[in-house]
Amino acid sequence: MLEPRIVSHAEWLASRKTLLAEEKAFTKARDELSAKRREMPWVKVETDYAFTGPKGKETLADLFEGRSQLIIYHFMYGSDWEQGCKSCSFWADNFNDIIVHLNQRDVSMVAISTAPLATLQAFAKRMGWNFKWLSSGGSTFNQDFGVSPAPGKTLDYNYGTAIREMTEMPGISVFARDTAGAIHHTYSTYGRGLDMLNGAYHLLDLVPKGRDEAGLPFTMSWLKHRDSY
Repeated sequence: MLEPRIVSHAEWLASRKTLLAEEKAFTKARDELSAKRREMPWVKVETDYAFTGPKGKETLADLFEGRSQLIIYHFMYGSDWEQGCKSCSFWADNFNDIIVHLNQRDVSMVAISTAPLATLQAFAKRMGWNFKWLSSGGSTFNQDFGVSPAPGKTLDYNYGTAIREMTEMPGISVFARDTAGAIHHTYSTYGRGLDMLNGAYHLLDLVPKGRDEAGLPFTMSWLKHRDSY
């Protein structure tokens, strides 16, 4: 139940200007943090990862599609799951129409899951997605980039900030190719670090109730696949 504080327009405007100053400071701090993110050192990728994609076998190098930068969304979809993770689907609903814009800034973007390609393609068709989605089944890609545990182990998720008994967790990994063509891992983020990719959550942050998840059994328990509401 909303319990607003009702004020005059003049009082509202004064409050808004005070908040605006804080927003500007936050924007500046965010820009500075983003610059530090881009200045992170790189580590060379030594493993020849191969994925199953629309063109058959595709290597990590193939996923760049001639560009120098690559973003990979680690989409939770286990090999024996009936459907993709509803939270990852919530994020993926943001992907379809932005990738063409990323391409203009020398960036390719794909999603990768452990489920078989045919399973991924069927789910993408159901959800109306056309972004590139590949299967990493049979490789150590998920383990190496922190979204699945090694066999017989628990998942040391988000750089050790959380230990998970789950076999799949979400994340984003960024790669770059140098002038010699070598591939490097430049950045990965997990958990709340993925918030920046979800436009719906940022819009909810603007309204009086916000995300309105505090009283729920768990975060996003309200969420369904887009075609299931």
